[in-house]
Amino acid sequence: MKNPNPRIERKTDLEKLVRAMGNGFPKIITGIRRCGKSYLLKVLFKDYLLQNGVKEENIIVIDLDEVGNAAYRNPVELDRAIRKRCDPAVMNYVFIDELQLVKPIVNPLYTNGKYVFAKESDPDKITFVETILGLSREPFIDLYATGSNSKMLSSDIITEFRDKATNIPLGPFSFEEFAAFKGSSSSDVVFEFLRYGGMPLAVLKDGSEKREYLRGLFETTYFRDILEHNGLRKTALLDSLCDIVSEETGQLVSLGKIANVYQSVAKANIDEDTVRRYIGFFEDAFLLREARRFDIKGNKEVGALKKYYFVDNGLRNARLDFAYDDEGQMLENMLYNELRHAGFSVNVGVLPRVEKNARGESVFKSYEIDFIAKKDGRRFYVQVCSDLSKAESKAREIRPFLATRDAFPKILVVNRPLEERMDEHGFLVMGVADFLLKYLK
Repeated sequence: MKNPNPRIERKTDLEKLVRAMGNGFPKIITGIRRCGKSYLLKVLFKDYLLQNGVKEENIIVIDLDEVGNAAYRNPVELDRAIRKRCDPAVMNYVFIDELQLVKPIVNPLYTNGKYVFAKESDPDKITFVETILGLSREPFIDLYATGSNSKMLSSDIITEFRDKATNIPLGPFSFEEFAAFKGSSSSDVVFEFLRYGGMPLAVLKDGSEKREYLRGLFETTYFRDILEHNGLRKTALLDSLCDIVSEETGQLVSLGKIANVYQSVAKANIDEDTVRRYIGFFEDAFLLREARRFDIKGNKEVGALKKYYFVDNGLRNARLDFAYDDEGQMLENMLYNELRHAGFSVNVGVLPRVEKNARGESVFKSYEIDFIAKKDGRRFYVQVCSDLSKAESKAREIRPFLATRDAFPKILVVNRPLEERMDEHGFLVMGVADFLLKYLK
């Protein structure tokens, strides 16, 4: 299919930057490697500024990965260069790309004015954090920064800046962006997105190239970052746990279950604390997200069981060598990411109930709803369905909806083109493309 739109717009993420303009805090764009952070900032946001009257000379871009800017990898020199280029009479928009390349130095007051790279144990050092916060306090500077390696992992940014910066999280392309790029939301386009996801460079490649690119991202980029950041030497445990989570995507699991699966596959012992620690590495690298269970009746999160989803379908499928085509799991992973992209908090719904069996005996049952989505007072339930053509399939999917007995909207999302309709119970039935492109608006 010929691409009718060579430029992929990122309206939702661009709006986040626009809303944060002039808020007095530095804006730090974080997200998985190669998801388009630099493009969002230096192309889309810059174009927005120019179209809204900002002059080119008041947009200051520092690409720290360029040799010509190597001197600015010193936090003091970076501060000095930006202040020199800013006009204090107007608002200056400062973009710093690859912020992690700025190296901490010992405070020059203690080194006779010389620049000395700091060690971890040095008590008085200057880092990019001090530079960024100091510049952002100036009334004539609105500062934006990106970073992409293990120095800029999610937990570190939160720790470093605490409540003194605005974090703009960025993920791969959403389905809306992908469909606009393809000029279609047909079944073929839906399946391509389910299988290969929305990593920007993968989107621009053909099938075999997509697969090789996505496989390579794990080995050459993500695993390398995780190993470097966490001081790990071996990849065997990392590989095995990643494969297990890939296969268990969308399944309720506990750390104990993952440990047991690992022991049965690798024939080696592993404890739950180690599993927890390694899963945390994946989450910090933006590869994995978790969905916790929510007790609908008790109106609270419960239990140790949770589901894990990859931030991108293509990355998850690459770990399985594109050989595990479980349509239901792929669809569920996709919908989770799309709900999060749209700004919803997402839980797995559970509804414990006591019912009578055929003999009139009271028995305990627990129903599960794929997703409970909440945002700004809006709440709805979603069941993900591959097929509703068989009566038993539909009965199984709607049983949890019938058990809730509340008034919140309930949607059956089916992975095929389908005319939107209400069924006999008042549940909304719709195809996945319409749900993503219309209902989530």
